[in-house]
Amino acid sequence: MVSLRLKTSRDPTPDVLALPWTTPLDAWPDELAVRLARGRHRHVVRFIEHEQRYFACKELPSRLAHREFEMLEFLKDAGVPVVDLVGVADQRLDRDGQPLEAVLITRHLPYSLPYMQLFMGPGAEGLHDRVLDALVALLVRIHLNGFFWGDCSLNNALFRRDAGALVAYLVDTETGELHDHLSDGQRSHDLDIAVENIVGGLFELEAMGRLAAEVDPVATVEQLRSRYDALWQELTRVDQVASTQLWRINARLERLNELGFDTAEMELTDGDGNRSVRFRPSVVEAGHHARELKRLAGIDAQENQARRLLGAIHAYGAWLSGQEGRDLPEALVAYRWLTERYEPTIAAVPDDLDHRLEPAELYHQILEHAWFLSERAGEDVGLPVATRSFVDEVLPTLPTTETILPTEDEAL
Repeated sequence: MVSLRLKTSRDPTPDVLALPWTTPLDAWPDELAVRLARGRHRHVVRFIEHEQRYFACKELPSRLAHREFEMLEFLKDAGVPVVDLVGVADQRLDRDGQPLEAVLITRHLPYSLPYMQLFMGPGAEGLHDRVLDALVALLVRIHLNGFFWGDCSLNNALFRRDAGALVAYLVDTETGELHDHLSDGQRSHDLDIAVENIVGGLFELEAMGRLAAEVDPVATVEQLRSRYDALWQELTRVDQVASTQLWRINARLERLNELGFDTAEMELTDGDGNRSVRFRPSVVEAGHHARELKRLAGIDAQENQARRLLGAIHAYGAWLSGQEGRDLPEALVAYRWLTERYEPTIAAVPDDLDHRLEPAELYHQILEHAWFLSERAGEDVGLPVATRSFVDEVLPTLPTTETILPTEDEAL
């Protein structure tokens, strides 16, 4: 007997009832298993392929499974980067009628890497700083939503490339707590835990020879709190604005947008006869540029990728206006960029290489490659030339990040 609680979504739910629920997870048939990059876990975790899709299955007590489901569901609905839910398989019995633990099922996050595999790949220079920034952004976002993580670490997050930066995805909420809001003390305690865990992860990388020799783990992690405080203050502080300087309100909103956050509303309160305004923005969620790119071109992307692609759209619009001698509507510019630049570039990648980078990251890296080639040649080499060069010379050297395999000696 098995009871399934499934998270509905636009993506059709797989027929998970066909999985061998009467068998302990660590004894599932080998033909279901796939080797994907993974971190370390307290519980049994298996990656499986089912109906041509990849899933992560974690076996744990029923109470913890349902609690983690609810935490992930809340964070997902709040726009926080977390893995996608499928469901919880509960009330499992083996063939002898003995109870088995529940299984939490999530979709594998494509193009993501745990930190160990991330530091094994190319482009590791400055990687520790980008990892730290990604975790700071994740901590701020969950704290804004009243979530106390309680176990922030390099091992409890997955990372996706984002136009030179990284985005951290939360994958483990077992120790998390939901509150209406977090006190300063709760946020500080969560940061203390993060500092202790992250420095341990960096020392482990250092011992394995995967951390640059000049990187001091302690000095690196000491920056976490200052970076966190700077972002938190930018998003939550109340500004006192003189009535003659109301332009500062727009400047503040533009800074929030550059950080990738949108504001739902502004609270403006006149001072007591001092002709000033107390300005408090209500930050709604991250993803300002990603939503704008989705609206304009229908492309799903990370925030920095979206910012870069929006810049490419605007640049192409300026070029088109110069060619045609008139300004073109934004929607037409986006359509022409999509059909004349973006889609032909993505289509130029052969099938055997199309899993190396997600499309938005691929386009960003080709733009970077075009700049490098043009700088070396002393003239604009053009996007088609840069694309061929990147596909022939660079892309084959990159690891597959959509479904990357760990080393052979890692257990499934």
